[in-house]
Amino acid sequence: MKSLKGQIALVAGGTRGAGRGIAMELGAAGATVYITGRTTRNELSEYGRPETIEETAELVNDLGGVGIAVQVDHLVPEQVQTLIERIEKEYGKLDILVNDIWGGEYLVDWNNASVWEHSLEKGLRMLRLAIDTHLVTSHYALPLLIKNEGGLVIEMTDGTKEYNSKNYRSPMFYDLAKSSVIRIAEGLARELEQHYCTAVSLTPGWMRSEIMLDHYGVKEENWRDATKKEPHFVISETPRYVGRAVAALAGDPKVSRWNGQSLSSAKLAQVYGFTDLDGSKPDCWRYLVEVQEADKPANAEGYR
Repeated sequence: MKSLKGQIALVAGGTRGAGRGIAMELGAAGATVYITGRTTRNELSEYGRPETIEETAELVNDLGGVGIAVQVDHLVPEQVQTLIERIEKEYGKLDILVNDIWGGEYLVDWNNASVWEHSLEKGLRMLRLAIDTHLVTSHYALPLLIKNEGGLVIEMTDGTKEYNSKNYRSPMFYDLAKSSVIRIAEGLARELEQHYCTAVSLTPGWMRSEIMLDHYGVKEENWRDATKKEPHFVISETPRYVGRAVAALAGDPKVSRWNGQSLSSAKLAQVYGFTDLDGSKPDCWRYLVEVQEADKPANAEGYR
């Protein structure tokens, strides 16, 4: 990976999951990373989970970067504005913005509930967390980012444009949340192009986040035990894999070639040559279509 020393990054939504993996890999490349989220060592968010932004910052520091934890609710414009003013005051620039804010896992009715069956309150809250937060953050952050050419915006989502356009990501609220972020990236690409900056959307594959590991009752060290319950979990990847995708994009002097595109960790691994922590290159989206949805037995051979 190219060194990102001297680069200033904001990982909005970096408490856990993909955000934490991205912050860690940016730190490993030498970047200074602001990590925002609602859960701190002194205050829990509605998630009620133990991961904190301070932990993420410490992990960034341990890998050689500079991690700065800032508690921010990205649905509160004043808090986001204050954050960006702080970054400008402390460093005078913003090179990388990763919009990873989500926070909706526990709001989704995963039983394929129709729109009239799904909780309206939870569904609308999901959309606010997935879409409004990204728009609020871009509104305040992009004037700082475009002060210098070469800025990079990464909109994190679930699924590529190709996959999501062919598959209904039930329930409807979830489908809208994840597809809308891809459209946001396309719009930002148009608006940023004149400032010689780049915007893309990016998805991991089946990610072994803290929540997913807890769901299967395993740790990262023994994650393969989860395949006894869900055999297709064999294609899963760590949050660091998509983190390496972000670091690769940030270090690419020709990153503008991707402007407006929908990307995946697997696709970028093939281009840039990085691997997951175990040295493999999981290709989840191809596996999903060719194996899982084709009702073939779970077998990741040729897909890792």
